Amino acid sequence: PGWLLSPAGRPYLDSILHKNQRRAFGLLERPALPPALAVPTVTYKLFLAGRSGVGKTALVAWLGGTPAPPAHHETLGIEATPLFWPAKPRASGRPVLFQLHLWD
Repeated sequence: PGWLLSPAGRPYLDSILHKNQRRAFGLLERPALPPALAVPTVTYKLFLAGRSGVGKTALVAWLGGTPAPPAHHETLGIEATPLFWPAKPRASGRPVLFQLHLWD
């Protein structure tokens, strides 16, 4: 659990942060890692569905590190938010970069 804050995990965390805030990436962008730290990317699409006004957009904003909208506005269509998170699974022992496409 503390791997990201360890000396081995810190470069991966720094690749997704800017001034201690999560960096926003576009749909075709990804974190830049030095060649020595290149890791495989595991991609998942997460679709959030539910009734209007329950907090789906606020949840995506919270996970993405952006401020939640102050007032409720209905999301028209689908809004895709890419989110990157480095991790070191216990089973493999090798770091991977999770790319989560959150569909709201």
